[in-house]
Amino acid sequence: MPLQPVTRRSVPDEVFDQVLGEVVDGGIGAGEPLPSERRLAEVLGVSRPAVREALQRMAQTRLLEVRHGGTTTVRDFRRYAGLDLLPRLLVRRGELDPAVARSVLEARLAVGPAVAALAAERGGPAIEAALTTTVDALAAAPDGVEQQVQALAFWDVVVDAADSLVFRLMFNSLRAAYEPALEALAPVMAEEVGQVGAYRVLTAAIGAGDPDTARAAADRVLRPATTSILSALDALTTPASEES
Repeated sequence: MPLQPVTRRSVPDEVFDQVLGEVVDGGIGAGEPLPSERRLAEVLGVSRPAVREALQRMAQTRLLEVRHGGTTTVRDFRRYAGLDLLPRLLVRRGELDPAVARSVLEARLAVGPAVAALAAERGGPAIEAALTTTVDALAAAPDGVEQQVQALAFWDVVVDAADSLVFRLMFNSLRAAYEPALEALAPVMAEEVGQVGAYRVLTAAIGAGDPDTARAAADRVLRPATTSILSALDALTTPASEES
C-alpha cells in the first residue's frame, strides 16, 4: 500500500465537531442562543479565532443564524442543513452514528436503481466500454478495499451518464461520507462488491439502453449488502431487554 501524507485535524475542525455534536444531540436546542465566542474559547481551551472560523463554517452549512451585532442562534439542522453536512453527521467523535448510517443505506438503495435507469436512457451504448473497464478492474481487485474503490468508479460513470445535477451532488455527498470508512466496511461490503456477475448484468442492461432491466439489475447489486448492514445496525441499536 503506498504511503499517504499524514493529515492532522485542525483546531477549528475539532471545535466544529464539538459544537455540532451539541446541536445535533440537543444540548443546544433550535432557537437557543449559542454561547459567545469568548465563552466557547474559554470552555474549549482554544483561541477565539479558531472558534470564529468554526462558527463561520457552521453558518455556511445553515446551522446557525448570525445577526450582526446581536446573538447567534441555533437552527433546526433537520430543516436547514444540506447534504454537505452528511459526512460530519455519519462519524462524530470518532464513532459511527447508526441512525445516519441507516439513512445513507436507505437512500443509496432508493436512488441507485433510478440513476441506473436514467443512465440507460441517456448514456446507453456510449458508456458500456467504460463500465466494462471498471468491472474488469473490480474482478481483478486484490482486496475488499480496492473492490470498493472500483465499485465507486463504476457508479461514478453511471451517475455521469444519468446527466442529473441533483443525483450528482447526492452521489458526491454520499461518497464523501463513505470513502473514509472503506477499510472498516470491507467485510460487510464484500457481499456487494464481490458479485462481479451482477455488475456485468447491470453493465449490459445500461449498454443496451434498457432502463427497466437496468433498474432491476442495480437493485440486485445494491440490495444484498444493504440488507445485511441494516440487520447489523438493528442488532447494534436493539436494547438487550428487547432481544431476550
